Amino acid sequence: MTAADRWEPVQRLRTYEQVMAQIEQRIAAGQLQPGDHLPSERELAALLGVSRPSLRESLRVLEALGVVEIRRGGGSEGGAALRSVPGTGLVSLLKLQLALSHFSWNDVLETRLALELWSAREAAYRSTDDDHRELGAILDQMDDPSIETGDFNCLDAEFHVRISQSTGNALTAYFMGSLRTAIHHQMVEMYAALADWRETAKTVRREHREILQALVDRDGPLAAQRMQAHICDFYDLKISGSELAGE
Repeated sequence: MTAADRWEPVQRLRTYEQVMAQIEQRIAAGQLQPGDHLPSERELAALLGVSRPSLRESLRVLEALGVVEIRRGGGSEGGAALRSVPGTGLVSLLKLQLALSHFSWNDVLETRLALELWSAREAAYRSTDDDHRELGAILDQMDDPSIETGDFNCLDAEFHVRISQSTGNALTAYFMGSLRTAIHHQMVEMYAALADWRETAKTVRREHREILQALVDRDGPLAAQRMQAHICDFYDLKISGSELAGE
């Protein structure tokens, strides 16, 4: 085979991919930092050699992916800027993928276990007294006898995400928060399908308290064990096997 035989056609990249590639290059080179403003629309379109409508489309894609934030208005505060914190692009993607049934509930369960067991174990060693107080405050709100399903599930998710945050691992906390946000609607539906969700809530409250106590006691293996039992008990006992398997 000659060298000419190994040549491959050059693929035409979409405009937003070219824009993203240049932004990535500048971030990697230290030329762009979180919070930095991109050049104005007119200037950036000229620099990249694209039309302003094409650039706007590119920026909308980057905004949806959580890479940039489009700030309305003129002056130094307006225009496109690199986000200082992760955006919600992963949440939106997960919601769509779950809605399309690209992932089964077995996938969700196994992913939750991987993230949450590690988080519980590490939180037992890394969390602070302030973390414990905030986790306790969330559980106190969940104890409200008049609480409704939606609010209960929001606090439930907040408790689990707060544990992952207390490990100090920002990426794990981001994944955990994105996953819980993406499955929130399904979790509410699961509770709504129960004959008496308040009875289930009693078990959830008790198990949450036990997990928190393991964190306070700095017992990593016990925290992970209790977290695993807590998650598996809900999926195994409250949902039929066919539903869990996605049948």
